[in-house]
Amino acid sequence: MRKFKTESKKLLDLMINSIYTNREIFLRELISNASDAVDKLYFKSLTDSKVEISKDDLAILVSFDKDARTITVSDNGIGMDKDDLDRNLGTIAHSDSLEFKSENAETQGEDIDIIGQFGVGFYSAFMVASKVKVVSRAYGADAAYSWESDGVEGYTVKEAERASHGTDVILTLKEDTDEENYDSYLSEYKLKSLIKRYSNYVRYPVQMEVEKTRELPKPEDADDDYKPEFEHYRELDTINSMIPIWKRPKSEVTQEEYNEFYKSDFHDFSDPVRTITVHAEGSFSYDALLFVPGRVPFDLYSKDYKKGLALYSSNVLIMEKCEELVPDYFNFVRGVVDSQDLTLNISRETLQHNSQLRAIAKRIEKKIKSDLADMRDTDREGYEKFFENFGRGIKYGIYSSYGMKKDELADLLLFYSAKQDKMITLDEYASAMPEGQESIFYAAGDSVERLAKMPIVSTVLDKGYDVLLCTEDVDEFCMTAMADFAVADADDPDSLTAYPLKNVAGGNLGLETEEEKEAAEAVAKENEDLFSAMKEALGDKVAKVAVSTRLSGSPVALTAEGPISLEMERVLSGAPGNDDVKSERVLEVNAEHPIFETLKAAQDAGDADKVRLYTDILYNQALLVEGMPIDDPVEYAQAVAKLMV
Repeated sequence: MRKFKTESKKLLDLMINSIYTNREIFLRELISNASDAVDKLYFKSLTDSKVEISKDDLAILVSFDKDARTITVSDNGIGMDKDDLDRNLGTIAHSDSLEFKSENAETQGEDIDIIGQFGVGFYSAFMVASKVKVVSRAYGADAAYSWESDGVEGYTVKEAERASHGTDVILTLKEDTDEENYDSYLSEYKLKSLIKRYSNYVRYPVQMEVEKTRELPKPEDADDDYKPEFEHYRELDTINSMIPIWKRPKSEVTQEEYNEFYKSDFHDFSDPVRTITVHAEGSFSYDALLFVPGRVPFDLYSKDYKKGLALYSSNVLIMEKCEELVPDYFNFVRGVVDSQDLTLNISRETLQHNSQLRAIAKRIEKKIKSDLADMRDTDREGYEKFFENFGRGIKYGIYSSYGMKKDELADLLLFYSAKQDKMITLDEYASAMPEGQESIFYAAGDSVERLAKMPIVSTVLDKGYDVLLCTEDVDEFCMTAMADFAVADADDPDSLTAYPLKNVAGGNLGLETEEEKEAAEAVAKENEDLFSAMKEALGDKVAKVAVSTRLSGSPVALTAEGPISLEMERVLSGAPGNDDVKSERVLEVNAEHPIFETLKAAQDAGDADKVRLYTDILYNQALLVEGMPIDDPVEYAQAVAKLMV
């Protein structure tokens, strides 16, 4: 027996027990090695006229023997001689494929795609095998040799028998333990599923002998009540698809084929609403096939949902969901990315954080954004349905980035226009603004119907300005994070004008004239005692009581000063631990409304109880209009009843 060197023994133990975290990828690694061996022989046939090999005859065979507890991966590729076995398998982390790839980088072409680069994938077999035997015969050689090891002390290399060129990797599985069921790999179903999952797009046929059923011919003398009989038989079948749909030219793939691939691979029963294809060449190359689902995944907004795109390297699945490839605000996008240029770690199970990955992710993000913008402009009905499903995440992307992503995402947003009675973009809002409008106005609440009836919304509409009605809990947080929206000048596209985003229930909207301001100040000064009495009646429920400059038909309205609006208070107070979140409430009083005269009369008559009663009723009415709960519904009902006696 040839002993592994001390360093090799340590590395082998590390690879078997630490580097690979998912045992079932052993088959992926062995099939990838077999594909490399076949590719090398095919390359040799292209460069050496003496080698007569038909690509159609090249294949990989997977088989198993339950009684012997073995799994065998065979290929008819280039094969190895005695020295190759000693060098490639006896020296840990030596990669013959990497050497081949480096030496023939300029001549490989598109027909050759060497997968293995690290020389450690073979040893993943020891995660499931107690013994591994490799029987190989090099192309053109007369003799075959075997390499055998238990992955502990060393290995043996000796002469063996093999009918033709190629390699057999024979795994004798470990005995089952309480933690691991190794016998599960000794089944047709399990091996087929692993091939389809990890090696479905290996470029050569991966074949297995599988069990099938067929109906027997009906006997000529069968009675009328004859029931069909069936027989089981075994047949060599190709398990993998070989050519991935994302590598085919877009012009040669129908939308129906894309839809079927999406529904099959991503387990959805609905067609995608958008299909995005990317083929990039240059300093690094990759293909991407992305889908925007037609419906919201049931777990999209749950903590269990995991975003990411399936990552392939040279058609071999590396990660089912690579989170780094899509930002959180595009977490609904599904699809695959395939690149042969990515730098993987030695187990292929995880990626090194490198500039290539970041560059691919950046380009994919840009492509998704561009395609959604095109959908917005060319298929508005479809885009509005999409935004209804996934717009919340885009808004949250602006909020969670503290507004840093607003330049990339703001023009994808849709809000309901109170004036136009439909969903519009911020750019469409700005385009319809009358001359002289200096801000974009919005109102936040739980429904379009209630917001449209709010007194402050009506006041802004009466002045000729539109109001965006925001009904999702993230809306106001998104608006606050954006702060403003920049619009290009029609005459000078390079010149931008930033319009502040203002909540109509917030502080100063800048809608009043100087005369209206002066009139309000005069009323406040003249009725200083009344406003003090009203503030005293409400106590710390409000920060102040003030004369309104924005109300027309309603007696009072509740607004807020400071960073927390009434809607923010409502949303935040619904979360555990946020009971103390309060806005700085302001009760605005309409001095032009008849009720104000009633309040003044009660104050002038020295009827403090009536002032307190009326103030409490008006405050509670303002709460109800805002969709907020009142402190004591019974007390409010009794107060209203007093007015009716």
